[in-house]
Order: sequence, then structure tokens, then C-alpha cells
Amino acid sequence: MTRMSRYDKARAKLAAGWQRRGLGLKAISFGLVGLVNTAIDYGVFLLARAALNSSVSALAAFAAVAGFCQCGSAATVSLIAANTISWLVAVTGSYVMNSSFTFAAESGRKLRWRAFFTFVLSGVAGWLANTATLLVAAEVLLLPIWLAKIVAILASFAVNFSLSHFVVFRVRANPESARNDP
Repeated sequence: MTRMSRYDKARAKLAAGWQRRGLGLKAISFGLVGLVNTAIDYGVFLLARAALNSSVSALAAFAAVAGFCQCGSAATVSLIAANTISWLVAVTGSYVMNSSFTFAAESGRKLRWRAFFTFVLSGVAGWLANTATLLVAAEVLLLPIWLAKIVAILASFAVNFSLSHFVVFRVRANPESARNDP
């Protein structure tokens, strides 16, 4: 029989307590991770939008896409492109942070490709909610872009947390199968 050090015992107790914590605490943790992630999403969105809007070739490509699909203007396609770039960066950071903190007990604090792709696929629903809200807020409600993006982030929070909690990081019947996932 192996003796556990005080550190290992304390760490095991903290991990068990963290795993048993309520849904509310997970939502708070998800929200705190989300605050960091929101800053990343928002910053990358602003940088991508500025870069895309200052690129003559990008604007020409956006105008061509908009003309081909008859789905708005070059500015609309530019918004979608900047939002997609920021979402790709943000969803990757969100997976790492949520695997490490919010859903650490469920993930074993291990990053797995299968879980990452499931997270990304579930995040597509959040991206759709985010993009639809952004377009409605900016082009229908005529909110300033910065405010429309904030409203879009809030709308996607509910979708992302629900899917993360109930689909991606759900407690598995056999914890060993989750640990052996490559």
C-alpha cells in the first residue's frame, strides 16, 4: 500500500470537492473564463476587422462574395470574416481554459483532440448565435459595432455554457474511458 503525501491528499480532496460543486459554481467559473476569453475574442475581432477593412484585396474579395451570394455588402462579409477569425482564436483558448479549470474534474485537466473537436462543433452553435445576434444588432437595430459585438457575446454565452455542461464535459458513466481518450 502506498502512502499519500499531505499534498497529494489535499489535492485529491480539492479535486473531489471541485467535481461535486454545484452547477452555479460551474457557471461562475465558466463566466470568469469567459471574461478572459471575451477580451481575447473582442481584441482579435477589432484587430481582424481593422486589418481586413484596410486591405484592398480583402475588400474586393468581400465585395465579390457579397455580389455572388447577394447576401449583403462587402462590409457585411467583412463583419462575418472578422467575427469568424476572432471566434476561431477564442474557441481554442476557451477549450484550454475550460478543460483546465471549469470542467477540470470531468476532463482530468487533459486536452484531447476528440473533446476539442466536440467542443468546436458545439461552439459552432454559439458562433451562429453570436454572428446572428451581431448582424441583427448592427444592421437591424443599428447599434454601434462595439455594442453589437458585446450583445452577441452575451447571447452566445448561454448557448456555449449549456452545450459545454450537458454535451462536451458531461460526466461519463465510465471515467476510465474518458481518461484513455487520445
